[in-house]
Amino acid sequence: MHQLLLLIIITAFGSLISSCGGNGNRTSESETPSWDIITIDGSSTVFPIAEAVAEEFQKVHSHARVTVGISGTGGGFQKLCRGEIDITGASRPIKPTEVEACSNNNIEWVEIPVAYDGIAVVVNTENDWVNSITVEELSALWEPDAQDQVTHWNQVRAEWPEEEVHLFGPGVDSGTFDYFTEVIVGDSGASRGDFTSSEDDNVLVQGVSRDKVALGYFGFAYYEENQDKLKLLGVSEGGADAILPSPDTINNGTYSPLSRPIFVYVSKTAANRTEVDTFVKYYLNEGTGLVREVGYVPLPEAEYALTRTNYQAR
Repeated sequence: MHQLLLLIIITAFGSLISSCGGNGNRTSESETPSWDIITIDGSSTVFPIAEAVAEEFQKVHSHARVTVGISGTGGGFQKLCRGEIDITGASRPIKPTEVEACSNNNIEWVEIPVAYDGIAVVVNTENDWVNSITVEELSALWEPDAQDQVTHWNQVRAEWPEEEVHLFGPGVDSGTFDYFTEVIVGDSGASRGDFTSSEDDNVLVQGVSRDKVALGYFGFAYYEENQDKLKLLGVSEGGADAILPSPDTINNGTYSPLSRPIFVYVSKTAANRTEVDTFVKYYLNEGTGLVREVGYVPLPEAEYALTRTNYQAR
């Protein structure tokens, strides 16, 4: 009798577990899609958006795994063109040499603009002599001929103190470095070399925040995240009034010339995989709402709509 009752209880309990899948309302193991890891790398500027989208995507798709690295825009393109990653973030458009590298390896890609960004020029919060700087003064500081020559603040503007100036900026693999040197110095990649560089903008934030005579530049989102540690400078061009970067001035283009679009590039081969295709579509739909949350300026909805169409057509 006891054995029969025990058998009934075990059978009933087993049926209950089976009907519930053993894990509440989650999809059972047999029904869970088999997805490979989605690999993302590239720009530190695009990283906060990619990281935020990846986190939310994995909440919706619990079986998905997304890795997001930082190797700079140039480093990300190298990996994409070698077929090592699925997606790369870029704070500038792809260069002809990178197009050729991808072509040589039969790697095709889709370019997807995801947001607008401004490049913030910052100093230490204890700096009480500068509130704005001109494009011409930035060029005088950063041009190649300035190396070992322009070393003090008063060499840039006479009324500034005779204090050393310590410079912080993105490394040469960074799209922000390429863009800044192009619009400030006039030649992409042309820069003095005696500055503290990093592909990780957080390193630059820490460097400027700890050095009273420092000046640096990096993506506006990193300033917004650390504005209590940094002093933001207005930038002027051609005698116009200095403009501070903000979501409005970046969006309407008045923060010139240091506003630009930022991108992700998706391997077409990777996009043929269900998990990558699902992720990119999530990025371009639900993910757009995260852009402002992490400090960037969303594109107009019409541009996102066009981007979705272009991606769908590959």
